[in-house]
Amino acid sequence: MSETPNPAEIKPAATILLLRDDPTFEVLMVKRHHQIDFASGALVFPGGKSHAGDHDPAWAEHVVGWGDYDADQRGLRIAAIREVFEEAGILLAKRRDGQPMSGEACPMDVRLAVDAGTIRFIDVVTDLEARLDLSALTVFARWITPPLTPKRFDTWFYAVSAPAEQLAACDGRETVDAEWIAPSEVLRLAAAGERKVIFPTRMNLQLLAEATGAQDAVARAAARTLVTVQPQVQSRDSGRVLVLPPDAGYGVVEEPLENVM
Repeated sequence: MSETPNPAEIKPAATILLLRDDPTFEVLMVKRHHQIDFASGALVFPGGKSHAGDHDPAWAEHVVGWGDYDADQRGLRIAAIREVFEEAGILLAKRRDGQPMSGEACPMDVRLAVDAGTIRFIDVVTDLEARLDLSALTVFARWITPPLTPKRFDTWFYAVSAPAEQLAACDGRETVDAEWIAPSEVLRLAAAGERKVIFPTRMNLQLLAEATGAQDAVARAAARTLVTVQPQVQSRDSGRVLVLPPDAGYGVVEEPLENVM
């Protein structure tokens, strides 16, 4: 009798939907490098796995909003901020004097060193005399990858209005392009086959596209009751489909399995 293989370990991850209204309602998306083993070549929101350093208690002195969240949420929010810093060069932080960050937060070599683990993110923030703004992030969604995939993540999606004073630039390693784009336009390009957009990203773009602007998107996210999305595989006469919880905010979703694999 053959044994059913054990499902992959679920790893915590965090992703940011960075939003702006000028010149129009847009979200920052990055294109994954074609040599990356997960979602290669896809257009995604900046994000990635949580690291041990994201949960260092020393962060208490270097963030805004430390006491407002439990240990898990602190680490996930720091991870999300670190990832958008590494991949797009934007630092969601305030200077110690309360002034916003502006221009280029750090040179590319510093971002790459943080990504490689040769420089600690907390040291970069300390040297910049900045404090990460955990309270700027609003929970947008939470998705747990189903067991049928070789890699599984428990991913928290956060929405945040982008700081107007900073510029976005891709890192050239994990991402090869950084682009501000209307959510509806990404969906159009994906439907036309002009861009690769993985299923969870597409679903969250559809939810995002219901908003009239950045502030409305954040307000809608804050008002929603969070329902963790754990897609289920079910059989239909037409074949197997991936089904989302009907109360998660995405409506009735039964996606043919071949569209998400």
